[in-house]
Amino acid sequence: MTAPEYIYPEGRAAFPHDGLVGIAGLAPHEIWFLLDEAQQWVELNRGAQKRRDMLSGLTIINAFFENSTRTLLSFEIAGKRLGADVVNMAVATSSVKKGETLIDTAMTLNAMRADAIVIRHSSSGAVQLIADKVDCPVLNAGDGQHEHPTQALLDALTIRHAKRAFNGLRVTICGDILHSRVARSNILCLTSLGADVRVCAPPALMPADIERMNVTVFHDFDAALAGADVVMMLRLQMERMEGQFIPSPREYRHLYGLSQERLQLAESNALVMHPGPMNRGIEIESNVADMIGRSQITTQVEMGVAMRMACLEVLTRKGRKMEGWA
Repeated sequence: MTAPEYIYPEGRAAFPHDGLVGIAGLAPHEIWFLLDEAQQWVELNRGAQKRRDMLSGLTIINAFFENSTRTLLSFEIAGKRLGADVVNMAVATSSVKKGETLIDTAMTLNAMRADAIVIRHSSSGAVQLIADKVDCPVLNAGDGQHEHPTQALLDALTIRHAKRAFNGLRVTICGDILHSRVARSNILCLTSLGADVRVCAPPALMPADIERMNVTVFHDFDAALAGADVVMMLRLQMERMEGQFIPSPREYRHLYGLSQERLQLAESNALVMHPGPMNRGIEIESNVADMIGRSQITTQVEMGVAMRMACLEVLTRKGRKMEGWA
């Protein structure tokens, strides 16, 4: 399915950005463009021959200043399937641990003449800081509590495959909204595409003034689930919490955990999603996470490779001097 209401501009005008730091600032047709571009890679990845050498001769650096399994592996596979040379920067043994500033690190990476840099960092705004100092495309793989744009895009791609359209779709996002860059990027992405987004969390884990993001706020999970077409669960980010945000994991599970019984409040064909890693038995029960036909959690992982292939390929077109992208 394509977006019939959008006719993409020709050439680079279809996606004029030099990098992908966030969903904020992307027009709806630019999001649709990336979704359409990713579709070819979904099909390729499901075939026997998964490699295309479109980025042959290019070097991609994955600089992850924060721990990651899914995102790092996904970007590495994406780059290699496009034929690029992929280098994972081991931050734990890098000069960052010796006190090197982020700007010095950015200038070092820039001097190595990478063709694209993928960055994850614990500080909001760190990716933009590096993007301002380097000459190649920068992709944000998550920065603090700010954004995680490729996660939102792969989630949209997952929903599109199952639901076909976004306009009027009721999406409930439940969990640690306050600390979640995934929630922020998904809200920006899904509301831009026309979805009706609901957010649900304990009061201590709900950002102030989040209504400004065109969402409906709930503290009662059962009410937030009523009639939902998509239920997206988020983990409690204990590593970002200072102080007492919830009474106990047991109490949180009772009030905000997704069980099969509670899922019945949503639409009968509602999708279940989770960006991972999951805290099984806290925010989601195993029999829900593994529910055949409803759970999209492994599909999200699959779509992540395709979406990251699309982003890398599109953002390096200028450097490869493709017609219309100079």
